Amino acid sequence: MSMLTPPGMGGQYRITGDKYPRMRPPRRRGRLVAAVVATVAVLGLIGWGTLQLIDVFAGGAKKTAAAGSKTACRPRTATAAQVNALPKPDRITVNVYNATARTGLAKTTADELKKRGFKIGDVGNAGKEFDKKVQSAGVVLGPASAQNTSLAVLGTQLPGAEQRTDTRKGADVDLILGDGFKSLAEPTAAQQALTALTAPKPTASAKKGC
Repeated sequence: MSMLTPPGMGGQYRITGDKYPRMRPPRRRGRLVAAVVATVAVLGLIGWGTLQLIDVFAGGAKKTAAAGSKTACRPRTATAAQVNALPKPDRITVNVYNATARTGLAKTTADELKKRGFKIGDVGNAGKEFDKKVQSAGVVLGPASAQNTSLAVLGTQLPGAEQRTDTRKGADVDLILGDGFKSLAEPTAAQQALTALTAPKPTASAKKGC
């Protein structure tokens, strides 16, 4: 038996030669590589998941902002202002007064208003407050309660007439003819002006920049 053969290891375990074999521990390189690959894979998955979460939250914020922008830029629909019911001419009593030096002006004007459906009250010359003192086409005068009702309706018959109110108790209104008076408005024009009074007017317009 060779002197290189350790005691008790004869037979098939006999070592021949003049050198001892190198007894190295088993290599673990394969396990190390597998561990590194697994670690890289896990880190990659974690990073990908983080990016997905960021994208989800960022996308949700963008959608919310976009929705808010669309809501803010939504054009506002024009709404109609409420209009007071206007009385018809046959419910309005008109007193016609002449404040000019022309004779018969109040009578002819009253007759024309009657043809247009108005009730006629007093007809004559204007009082001292207005006689020869009205330079415009005329003055429409009545109680404060008639400012947006009877006075407005009568005003459609004489464009440019000044509308005033006083402290009278009755509902009658006065048409005081001035030096600038030529004639009442044409019936068609007066009707168009009356229609414009009853038409609802928008109170809100579409928002610009949307």
